[in-house]
Amino acid sequence: MGQITAAGAQQTADRIWSGGPIVTMNDKAMRAEAVAASGGRIVAVGTKAQVMKLKGPNTQLIDLKGRAMLPGFVDPHGHMVMGGLQALSANMLAPPDGNIKDIPDIVATLKEWAKANAAAVEKGKVILGFGYDNAQLKELRHPTKEELDQVSRDIPVVIIHQSGHLASVNAAALRLVGYDASTRNPDGGVIQRKPGSQEPNGTLEETAFFPLIGKVLQNIGPLGIEAFARAGAREWTRFGYTTAQEGRSAPDIANVLRKLADEGAFKIDVVTYPDVLVDREYILKNASPTYRNRFRVAGAKLTIDGSPQGFTAWRDRAYYDPVGNYPKGYAGYPAAKPEEVMDAVEWAFANKVQIITHANGEAASDLLIKAIDSAEKKYPYKDQRPVLIHGQFLREDQVDSYRRLHVIPSLFPMHTFYWGDWHCAHTVGPELCPNISPTGWARARGMIFTTHHDAPVALPDSMRVLDATVTRRSRSGKVIGEKQKVDVLTALRAMTIWPAVQIFEEKDKGSIEVGKLADFVILSRDPTRGDPNTIAQMKVLETIKEGVSVFQLTPAGQR
Repeated sequence: MGQITAAGAQQTADRIWSGGPIVTMNDKAMRAEAVAASGGRIVAVGTKAQVMKLKGPNTQLIDLKGRAMLPGFVDPHGHMVMGGLQALSANMLAPPDGNIKDIPDIVATLKEWAKANAAAVEKGKVILGFGYDNAQLKELRHPTKEELDQVSRDIPVVIIHQSGHLASVNAAALRLVGYDASTRNPDGGVIQRKPGSQEPNGTLEETAFFPLIGKVLQNIGPLGIEAFARAGAREWTRFGYTTAQEGRSAPDIANVLRKLADEGAFKIDVVTYPDVLVDREYILKNASPTYRNRFRVAGAKLTIDGSPQGFTAWRDRAYYDPVGNYPKGYAGYPAAKPEEVMDAVEWAFANKVQIITHANGEAASDLLIKAIDSAEKKYPYKDQRPVLIHGQFLREDQVDSYRRLHVIPSLFPMHTFYWGDWHCAHTVGPELCPNISPTGWARARGMIFTTHHDAPVALPDSMRVLDATVTRRSRSGKVIGEKQKVDVLTALRAMTIWPAVQIFEEKDKGSIEVGKLADFVILSRDPTRGDPNTIAQMKVLETIKEGVSVFQLTPAGQR
């Protein structure tokens, strides 16, 4: 049966799509032959004959030509501004997303980028790269400050680790942030040292890294941050996202996003979650369930620990075989104090603010569970929808607890591709690595979950997210956790209707139903049909926001 609005029966459609598979993600009617939109909303879904009744003299008829239409993807966790920084900085990614294989590649690429972007380097007073991964480098280590001094001895050189939780820098960058042998490690961070001394070696972890990126962004200035945000929004449309997320902001970044939105800069919706440990009054003043010019502050972000692949996630046991200068029994460390976590979660519940929490290691989840349990006892659950971000290393009892506490897990199955082999060999070991990003455990308990890219940790590549959730194949081709696989429709729900639920927007987004926004993505084929092992080769051909095309892939495959 088709759907048509009461008003739609008396009006004509602006646009009608037909001629290809339409996967609605509406469980009551998963497939349709045609869709009509008017005024940015869906007015009819059903058979072609039904929908064509809304055709008028000015209706645009769009032939899908066998291509597949799905709801626009809703980003459950990413960092749009930093994703724009990634798009505009030197590409430090390993294959298949970049060409970095060893440290000489890093040095050469940075030199080439600095030469090609001389004006930007002069203005921003920094040479910036994003996405290196020591796990993929031939040397299996971070670059040293001396190696990055080969790029420049005078201008700060900062290359951000693919996790976003570490960086390697040259001597000029260390001078910029004021680090030397006398500088103590900050709470929740590490300044790595040369063996046998206190002299910084150039690698900064967690809270030791964040002040440096703050100084770099100050040098770049508001216009530079605006450029990052614009580039990030464009990048998200390239992969079919009609709602993007800036998953951790400070007030100054959120204000830049607000300014851009008011100038009409965003073609898609953008939500942000300011850091709850930075400025709670800002969150209370600005959080809103409605958009203004495609932007809204959606809640609060809390970070408990760091990066699993970078060995800064906080575990309940020692890392299996960490690569680097780590003491025996090393289990990572928290990025926030327990009392800060308990207080932040209680504050969010008391003020009816949705809180999303980065917790990667088991010890981080133990603390988060304790905090939510305590908060729900004081402020009984009334649809606050707290969110676990990442949950790379989880025990089954923790998944049970998250279910009991109404937590929505936003998981990161792309780790199975990018770091699955690394996790098996070095972080959790072969016995536990099959259970990273345990989507199978969540579904076995009847939980909804969402799947994210965490860009710029990886590109906001929706097809890579879908592929990893379904196949769980690593770079080497090994399946990381056969029992944690889910079927294609479940994986699609985790990118459409379930993230719409996560951000309280299921009435407007996440499925192709009458009355919802006309947010669509056009794919090269129907992902629910054919060999699931070829999903990663599928292409996003077009992104449509409220009936209007905001991205189209040209025949040459360029934007």
